[in-house]
Amino acid sequence: MEQLLEITRVPIEIEMRTSRAQLQYTRGTAEVEISRDKGGLSIKSRPIQLNMDTFEMRQSIVPTAARSIEQSAEKGQQAAYSATAARAQEGELYLKAKFGEDVQSQIAKTAISKEMFSQPGMTFIPTEGPDIDWDPGEMNIRYEMDKLNFDWRVNKTKFEFIPGDIEISVKQKPEVIIKYIGGPLYVPPSADPNYEPVDVKA
Repeated sequence: MEQLLEITRVPIEIEMRTSRAQLQYTRGTAEVEISRDKGGLSIKSRPIQLNMDTFEMRQSIVPTAARSIEQSAEKGQQAAYSATAARAQEGELYLKAKFGEDVQSQIAKTAISKEMFSQPGMTFIPTEGPDIDWDPGEMNIRYEMDKLNFDWRVNKTKFEFIPGDIEISVKQKPEVIIKYIGGPLYVPPSADPNYEPVDVKA
């Protein structure tokens, strides 16, 4: 019997693409900024300072009006004390006089004693010296070294994980192709020009 059908099977076609998992990282970077603060050397010195006060010395030479009045009052008071002391000593001489001595002898003694008390003393001008004082000298030395400032900017290392990927695509779907390869079918069969009756034996 002749084969009438041709059956063709088309298999499925699948394309699969895969990518591996990856671990990516970026390297850390470091930046540094350096700044410099300059130091220096500073020296401060102060010499000896001499303080001289000549007020009293000038007053002893040429006193002011107020000081002159004060000095005159002091001299008057001193003269009064001296005169009182001289009179007391003179009276003491009269009391110590012995009987029988003449009056001239007593007067001579009194004059000699007055001459002794009236002798002027030697004075120096000026009578007061200057008041001298001083402040000691001073020296300060300050040295400061240069300073370096470091400013670090560090970026840390970063890790990134990329998971694997599977991509599946169907390029050809599965199918079955049935093809009729026989001749035409006539209904009724006697219509076939090449029909031959079939002998059926009883």
